[in-house]
Amino acid sequence: MLLLPIDQRALIAVDLGAESCRVSLLRWVEGNALITLVHRFANAPREVYGELRWDLTMIEAGLDYGLRKCAEIAREGVRSIAVDGWAVDYVWVDTDSKALADPFCYRDQRTLDAEWSLHRKISPRRLRELTGIQLMRINTLYQLHADALQRQLSELQWLNLPEYILSRLGGARVAEHTNATHTQMMELDRRQWCPEIFQAANLDLACAPQLVPPGTEVGRLTGPLAELPAFRDTVLIAPACHDTASAIAGIPATGDDWAYISSGTWSLVGTLLEEPRNDAAAREENFTNLGAVGDRICFHKNVNGMWLIRQCIEKWGEDGRVWTVPEIVAAAEAAVKPDGLLDVDDADLLLAGQMPQRINGQRVRKGFVPFDESPENAPEFASLIFHSLAARYASVLERVAFHSGKKLSRLFVVGGASQNDFLNRLTQEATGLELFRGSAESATLGNFAVQLAVLEGKRDAVTGASAELVSQWASHLSSPL
Repeated sequence: MLLLPIDQRALIAVDLGAESCRVSLLRWVEGNALITLVHRFANAPREVYGELRWDLTMIEAGLDYGLRKCAEIAREGVRSIAVDGWAVDYVWVDTDSKALADPFCYRDQRTLDAEWSLHRKISPRRLRELTGIQLMRINTLYQLHADALQRQLSELQWLNLPEYILSRLGGARVAEHTNATHTQMMELDRRQWCPEIFQAANLDLACAPQLVPPGTEVGRLTGPLAELPAFRDTVLIAPACHDTASAIAGIPATGDDWAYISSGTWSLVGTLLEEPRNDAAAREENFTNLGAVGDRICFHKNVNGMWLIRQCIEKWGEDGRVWTVPEIVAAAEAAVKPDGLLDVDDADLLLAGQMPQRINGQRVRKGFVPFDESPENAPEFASLIFHSLAARYASVLERVAFHSGKKLSRLFVVGGASQNDFLNRLTQEATGLELFRGSAESATLGNFAVQLAVLEGKRDAVTGASAELVSQWASHLSSPL
């Protein structure tokens, strides 16, 4: 069925990534939706005085450039802008919503002490019972508690990064539901901030942003950009601000027999549920119940992802050999099958720097001979990483089927690593599921689908954008970007 909006002005989707940020434009050309990636720029944390932080000024400048380029192209005008991005990281803001400092990166090691401190006040078991969220020290809760241990925060407010960008553009201060669940500060059953957790973390509940469902209009574009003709009367929308929730919303799948891997820096491996699973077994295995579009649940587990290979590539580049991802994937496919597999979720492999050395450290602990760490031996490392990821995906998906009660037969892989044909083949062999490669820009598709569902349909005050309408628009837009 051909879907066309009544108002055929353009839409803009901003997708903030830990490795690159993207500004995409959707226009209606001869009755068809044309999606163009207008601007992409690299992103990475930087070490400043021993702290790992994001360069917020650079991110803002890149987004402003992309938005201005969109305004030049979309002479018909821009109807709406929506922003999604990686979860857990946030910005402290003043009363005028201006950033007080560059935000910390979730990989900063300050959360090691914060995790220990917080668990003395509220047990990990209690946190799981209250939130249903996977215990990870990168979660917003541990980061905010680290801040609270260092200074008085009673009069300051924080915004998760995508919502901060919306606020900077003129939107209200909000916490969109899918992103807010990943903070590990919401009650699973009541869908509200949890006073018990705020108290334990020494955080002021009054400073938490207002919770809103996905698809909420949060204001209109203001400031210098609003002076451009294309941006007159442009609405700002909080889509599924968590990029994983947007990526899953962008999968054009029906039925109840499918699982997903949102594959990039991280691999999010799971399925969509109508109700959360937070029983003792799910808690013991540390599965998470994150918010999804339409009041559903992204039931999955975080698995390490392309972070491993990119960290290796970075080290080999320092040693004089620059590998690209396509080159190393091809070389890994021709390499000998590894003699053993990695525990890809070993805490040491989540840290930055010296990744080949970290991998060898695990091999030695497991009784295997360490690899030659020179750049020329990169294919052997890459083969080990890809075989290990595929095996881990298979083991997690077995447990997903068990906990969900689903008989899984299809697997949709979306995100940047969906283009890794070698890893996809290994994953299909390991899982036995029929694998479908979705869009590398599935988060952008989901972002646009939520915008269209809200602008062209109705939004429930509690659950937000209609899951059915989002799915229809995602199917309509799912041609390759």
